[in-house]
This record gives sequence, C-alpha cells and structure tokens, in this order.
Amino acid sequence: MTMRAEVFTTAAELAATLASGTEVTLLDVRWRLDRPDGHADYRAGHVPGAVYVDLDNELSDHTVTGRGRHPLPDGAALQQSLRARGVRDGVPVVVYDDWNRAGSARAWWVLTAAGLTDVRILDGGLTAWREFGGALESGQVIPAPGDVTVTRPDLYTGTRAVVTAAELADFAAQGSLVDVRAPERYRGEHEPVDPVAGHIPGARNVPATGLLDESGRFLPDEEILARYQAVDPARPPAVYCGSGVTAAIAVAALTAAGRDASLFPGSWSQWSADPSNPVEIGAPSVPEV
Repeated sequence: MTMRAEVFTTAAELAATLASGTEVTLLDVRWRLDRPDGHADYRAGHVPGAVYVDLDNELSDHTVTGRGRHPLPDGAALQQSLRARGVRDGVPVVVYDDWNRAGSARAWWVLTAAGLTDVRILDGGLTAWREFGGALESGQVIPAPGDVTVTRPDLYTGTRAVVTAAELADFAAQGSLVDVRAPERYRGEHEPVDPVAGHIPGARNVPATGLLDESGRFLPDEEILARYQAVDPARPPAVYCGSGVTAAIAVAALTAAGRDASLFPGSWSQWSADPSNPVEIGAPSVPEV
C-alpha cells in the first residue's frame, strides 16, 4: 500500500467498501471558517451512516488558554467523544467534509495523533461522493457506542510531530517554516480573524488551497512536492495556519506524498496573541509552480 492510500480514500473505494458490508465508521466533519457549526448541513444530507463530529467542541479544547483559537483536545475527552460517535478499535474510520478538506484533515490529524492507525480522508469530500453518484440520507444518525482506546492522551506529544513557539525561529532560519494561509493574510494585507496581521518572521507561504485541484481533490504527489521545492528538503517542514486547522491539510498532503511535516497547533492565533513575538509583513510568497 502506498502512503497516499494510507491517508486518502476515493468515493469509488468508499462505495465499494459500503456495498461489500465491510465495517467502516464514517465521520462527517463539516466546518468552515465563516460557519463553524455544520450540524444543520449534516442533517440536510450526509453519506449514509455517517455521524456528525463537531470540530470546535470535539476536536478542540477551548478550556486551554495560551494555545490559540483551536487548542488540541484532551485525550480522555476525545476518547469519550469518539466512543459516543461509534468509533471502535479495529474498525477503519473515514472522515469527510464539504469545504477545502479543512474539517477532515483536522480530524485525520487529531485521530492519528491520538494513536488511531486506520483513518482516511475522503478525497474530494462530499462533492466527490455526489459526483460519483453516492446516495445521501437526511436526519441524525445515533450510533451504537464504540470502544475505541486513545493510546496517546496528550496530543501535543502524540504520534504526529508538533513544534512549539520557541522552536519556530530555528525552522525559519533553515528555510523550513511554512505558512499555509492565503497570500493576502500572509502578507498582512487582510486579517479577518486575528487582531494582528502578518506572519511569523522567516516563514514561507505555500497556501493549503494550492494543494487541491479545482474539484477539491488533492494534487498528485509529485505536484504537492513541487510546491515545497523551495522549502529545505533536508528536514521536515513546520507548518502553521490561522489556528491549526487548515495546516492539517498540508500535513496530510505531505504525508501522502512521503514527506514528513510538523504542526504548530496554535498557529498564527497563538503567535500573534503574544505581543513579545515579532511579526513580519509583506514578504514575498513562494512562487506557484
């Protein structure tokens, strides 16, 4: 199995799995920056059998302070939530969303960091499922309780590499700190969420949306790697976004392409909240290729 097949699944593959009767847990993780609660959209129509997961309240822990707008969840709380969503040990999990793979990538990162080993993102999300001809069902799915065990209760030291704010200057000095936000946010021309505009000094800009094609599917591995050709290949890059959600898109893409990457979970929301941290404005982005 290729690394890509360990990170993504296609609509055709998911349909075949469901048709065969093979057990799989489907998690609908709809989330958008401008509409974080996707529950209503889920109830209006979702992949049959899918259970809704609230990114803000189940894949984040807002009781944590000083770690940005979407701190990583506590492992015990995550385990309780996943069991309530029917997640079971030994049963594969497929996560999907309907907006730029942000919700599903966050879920993939959190679940795999917590120690789950068989989690895949539906490539192309709900749009790909519809285009394939997959059916939708409405309403709420109430699953039987699961028994999944979170083996890494502290996700900041889980199975996925994490970097701290104190380590970022070293990554920047070696050309391997990546800001995946839109270029105008990176340059400090527009900041719709956080009170300070700009980016972490020395960061390069490789927007996460540029890792997807026009249909919302991830680019081929070679094209993903090409977008990182200006980032030091000698070490895994550290990636950040606004609050640690969309940066997971880049981690998933790079992992699928066979390149490791670390996440700064607090991202710009954590960095910019500390007035002692330097801010850079207007630096050029990495050229599109």
